[in-house]
Amino acid sequence: MHRIDSLKAPLFVSWQLTRDCDLACLHCCTESAPGKRMTGELDAGEALNLARELVRSEVPYVMLCGGEPMIVPHFFAIAELLGNAGVQLKIETNGQRFDAIAAERLARLPVRSIQISLDGATEAVYARQRPGGSLAKAHAACRAARDAGLPLEVTFAPTRVNIHEAEAVIDQARALGAFRFNTGQLMRIGTAARLWGRLEPTAEQYREFRQLLDRRAACTGDGDMELCYSPFTIEEGLKRSLADPPATLQVLPNAWVKVAAVLPYICGDLRRDTLEDAWSAYRRSWRDAVILDEASMAIATGSRHPQANEWKVLVAR
Repeated sequence: MHRIDSLKAPLFVSWQLTRDCDLACLHCCTESAPGKRMTGELDAGEALNLARELVRSEVPYVMLCGGEPMIVPHFFAIAELLGNAGVQLKIETNGQRFDAIAAERLARLPVRSIQISLDGATEAVYARQRPGGSLAKAHAACRAARDAGLPLEVTFAPTRVNIHEAEAVIDQARALGAFRFNTGQLMRIGTAARLWGRLEPTAEQYREFRQLLDRRAACTGDGDMELCYSPFTIEEGLKRSLADPPATLQVLPNAWVKVAAVLPYICGDLRRDTLEDAWSAYRRSWRDAVILDEASMAIATGSRHPQANEWKVLVAR
């Protein structure tokens, strides 16, 4: 029996509102890009109904992400419906549309984290990895979050393009007031998988990157900012999930529920299923031979990771 079997609802829902985005990031694990909406994305009415179901089911914590969630016209309506009902929120954004007005509006809600990606310490490197993006806008978004009293979390996806700027990005995140810096090995999923030959850092670059993180984590001067880089690889994360599946539902823009971000299987459809039914299906998934075999094979060989976005419906057993 897993820990999740005793829970009547997920403790955390990661909800991708859209695959549309204002950037075309080389490393994007969801394959989001400008104008690239997923077929069948929820409209405003459907999305608000799902938000109400999350409230009724007493889900305590929800992340709104994408693509770029702030592109969605009903983003604030969803955030305010959830937040005003007491649901704690995490907003994952590239920061290009996040300004003082947005920060002040979100500051009225129970926000646990505004997560902004800083994938470069210079405009040139940031723009190479995040085509269409402005590092100055991302920094301004971080300052807007900090000035509004919102908890700021920074993420960094290491690639061959930007890994040499990692320490400078850590310094910038700390100076901007981030309470946490998230990173780990680049995931071979989505757009990153297609561009893997251009993006994958060398073994030596990873070795030096890991040494940097260990050194900075032990540095008392960084004590006011947590360096979070464990699990460092997809394989480590899957091993943890097999031993103790996370109490998390991952909801795609069309309301499908994934078993795990790095596995291709769908275990529910919240257009058709209740949240209770989807949660039950998710818990059963982690005892299903198909999922156990798929996870084990993904741990054994990274060549399977690019298949994570090739949807397969998990048949109930």
